[in-house]
Amino acid sequence: MTDPAEAGEFENIMATKAIRPVFQPIISLATNRVAGYEALARGPSGSTLSTPRELFSRARNLGRLADLDWLAQAAAYRAALTAQLPKDVPLFVNVEPSALRSACPPNLAPIIDQAAQELQIVIEITERSLGDDPAALLESVALMRERSARIAIDDVGVNPSSLALMSLLGPDVIKIDRSVVQGRTTRATAKVVNAVMAESDRTGAVILAEGIENEDHLRTALSMGATLGQGWLFGRPGPLPARHELPGNHLPRHEPAKSSAGTPFDVAQRRHTPVRTTKQRLLPLSNHIEAMGSQAPEAMVLLATFQQQQYFDDATRHRYTAMAAGGALTAVFAQDMPAEPAKGIHGCPLDPADPLIGEWTVIILNSYFAGALFAKEVPSALPDPQREFDMIVSYDRATITEAAHQLLHRMPPTSSPVENAQG
Repeated sequence: MTDPAEAGEFENIMATKAIRPVFQPIISLATNRVAGYEALARGPSGSTLSTPRELFSRARNLGRLADLDWLAQAAAYRAALTAQLPKDVPLFVNVEPSALRSACPPNLAPIIDQAAQELQIVIEITERSLGDDPAALLESVALMRERSARIAIDDVGVNPSSLALMSLLGPDVIKIDRSVVQGRTTRATAKVVNAVMAESDRTGAVILAEGIENEDHLRTALSMGATLGQGWLFGRPGPLPARHELPGNHLPRHEPAKSSAGTPFDVAQRRHTPVRTTKQRLLPLSNHIEAMGSQAPEAMVLLATFQQQQYFDDATRHRYTAMAAGGALTAVFAQDMPAEPAKGIHGCPLDPADPLIGEWTVIILNSYFAGALFAKEVPSALPDPQREFDMIVSYDRATITEAAHQLLHRMPPTSSPVENAQG
């Protein structure tokens, strides 16, 4: 239970909007020029809640994390607008996923809207947040992109099992966590770096290394493919300068994904020609796709549809539970599917009218491998093993990622927000 005095101190900060934004420079490693700023929230000086860790921890305990996050965003935007930060200078802002899932408070909406028009905003989201509430987060990210915001994945490397989720979010900037930059080179850090560089090579996402505090850290950052850097070697958090030098280059910005109604099979059919086959022949193909993903050197995203819940039988449940134990995200879809059909597995019930009930889908996705089976049942009176399907097998990442979004948007939202204290 939170002490009433502690709760009162927090509520007073909220009522008086006593959040201090500070700004840490982000540097182009090629030119040593400022390429942007990250806004960081602080409580009142001298308060027990002056540090971000204490401030956001208190908000989390009081169930006010989203409220604090909106207030911190507004404070950062107000300070940046007052300092006349040019639109050419990116402003990185940490955003708590629970705030993305909640409406902006009406009294803060004007400054939030003004910032969207006059600033170049880069929304920072932790890599692990996608696995907690994929549908809500993807929808929120799409809305942010429509408002011209760029997306950065923060803390990459803290939880290596979630690296596979980068492809689903499609970030413009990938921020390698300080623990990777400052730590010893290990097999785990090598996986992180290789996954980040692979995503950057595929999509053009910019790599930003955090925690650069000395020349050794700088050399490490450069070896990881970073073109942007942040850390005490370049400057500590403080107020924005009175004058602003424009960056010599611009951040990439992925266009908002065009939403398309339909199913994974509809997506695959636009690029591939289906082949008629039977359920009996589909089973080994499905197992082959699963096996390829499970043998990759990184945790995977596994999404599968089973038409009816009865087809997610004991043998399949056992197999999927084992894969989920080391996976980034495992979700299964079927009519009457329970919310948690097994430990670590997201269960997603389908409406009887959903055309997805007529499909059999297995999607495997991580930084090194993308493979999928898409099958659509052909109505007939044949016995179960001889049931016929139009089938597509694809290893095209673009097709598979778009199809995965069709499934993730069908996932029911969760109610537990993800921790993302601002540093």
